Amino acid sequence: MSQPTEFGPGRPVVLRGGTVLPMDGAHQVLARADVLVVDDRIAAIGPDLPVPDGTAEIDATGGIVMPGMIDTHRHMWQTAMRGYGADWTLSQYFVWYYLEHGKLFRPEDVHAGNTLAAIEAIDAGVTTVVDWSHGLQTVDHADAAVDALRSVPGRFVLAYGNIQQAPAEWTAAPEFRDFVRRRITGDDMLGFQLAFDVTGDPAFPEKPAFEVARELGVAVTTHAGVWGATGDESIRLMHENGFMTPETVYVHAASLSADSYHRIAATGGSISVSTESEQSAGQGYPPTWAIRAHDIPVSLSMDTSVWWSGDLFTAMRTTLGADRSRLHMEAHAKGDTVTHCGLRADQIVDWATRGGARAIGRGDDLGSLEVGRKADLVLIKNEHSPVSFPLLNPYGHVVFQAQRGDVHTVLVDGRVVKYEHRLVGIDLPAVRRDIERTVDHLRSAMGEETWEKGMNPDIPETTILDNPYTYTEYHSASTHSASNHGASNHGASTRGA
Repeated sequence: MSQPTEFGPGRPVVLRGGTVLPMDGAHQVLARADVLVVDDRIAAIGPDLPVPDGTAEIDATGGIVMPGMIDTHRHMWQTAMRGYGADWTLSQYFVWYYLEHGKLFRPEDVHAGNTLAAIEAIDAGVTTVVDWSHGLQTVDHADAAVDALRSVPGRFVLAYGNIQQAPAEWTAAPEFRDFVRRRITGDDMLGFQLAFDVTGDPAFPEKPAFEVARELGVAVTTHAGVWGATGDESIRLMHENGFMTPETVYVHAASLSADSYHRIAATGGSISVSTESEQSAGQGYPPTWAIRAHDIPVSLSMDTSVWWSGDLFTAMRTTLGADRSRLHMEAHAKGDTVTHCGLRADQIVDWATRGGARAIGRGDDLGSLEVGRKADLVLIKNEHSPVSFPLLNPYGHVVFQAQRGDVHTVLVDGRVVKYEHRLVGIDLPAVRRDIERTVDHLRSAMGEETWEKGMNPDIPETTILDNPYTYTEYHSASTHSASNHGASNHGASTRGA
């Protein structure tokens, strides 16, 4: 079978003979099936499909064809700092970005990070990413973020945020409204959300920002259930003021009570689980066990490359492992043994695809391979890897065996953006140069000693950041021991962490 090296605009594409995971409600497996793409849509699925003249054919034999994965929470602007915070706690992350060095990022640095993150996503088969962009200190930063996303052939949702100002302040600014008018045009490739957190302050200072979201008709994505920062009081305030909607996405949700989960379930929202983050940073134990008990929709995310991987293969693997680990440990504590797994590999793949589509309001055209839906899809195939065969349990293979290096082909909106393990039309050396300029700028602005210390932090004498949101003096007595109160000097204490 021919293996074309060029895919012209409007040229149909067919993937031949793969194991197809449509990600429909039945979680079918279609053996030796073809997927035909015409323009930006899936035109047909089945064996030995007839195709239009001139169709580009891709041999998917021995591989898995599945929907493009969807990441519902990624701080793309931080990608220039890849791996820098590998040994951080969440408190150290808050101090570095919220209090000390996050404000050093220029618009061009946001552009560089977003560009690299966007390319990294499509390379790993993540065709849609929610850019949880809380580094938008100015509209110039926001324009740079959008320019970067527009420059990469992926699908994105800009979740606009600004950790350097109160949500009520930046959402009320005329320049923010002007940005929305200029840049958010309803384009199919660029969605829009507002990204801010709710501290639990009884005064509910975030209320005006929710009202702006309601006025604009856009969803809010919020870090909820983050130990020491946002908790049950945040959920209660949102609920009592009528700001919990089916479109709301609660990120982490790992330190919440049953009452908060009930409120989320009753109002139809969804939870974005970032298992690598929750395991390592300490928001709380990855909460899929509790979410499933309350029948709340789930999507997956990787959070930030400052610490963790930029692919959803890792997210799937760690999420299933964490859920099963808790089940076993809970049973062991009672002297019992788990004999059957409740959470299965096919459900995890569903969360990485259909779950993400539902969370961003695209459940009708993304997240599954069905005729008439958008042609965002991935071929997992690696003829040079001994791990690529035998292919017995395709869902288990995706979750536990595959990795980003096995992504052979990626289509976004019907366009081939990766083929034979190589990105199509991406100038990676130019992106590298931009990232190097950002790193040089940050090192210079911080000074070499501070730069090195940030990457190699001391073991902190205290482990708290009572409230990273500087626009309110609220402190939560429910999330810290008595020795950690005394909150008026929280900035000074954490700077020493």
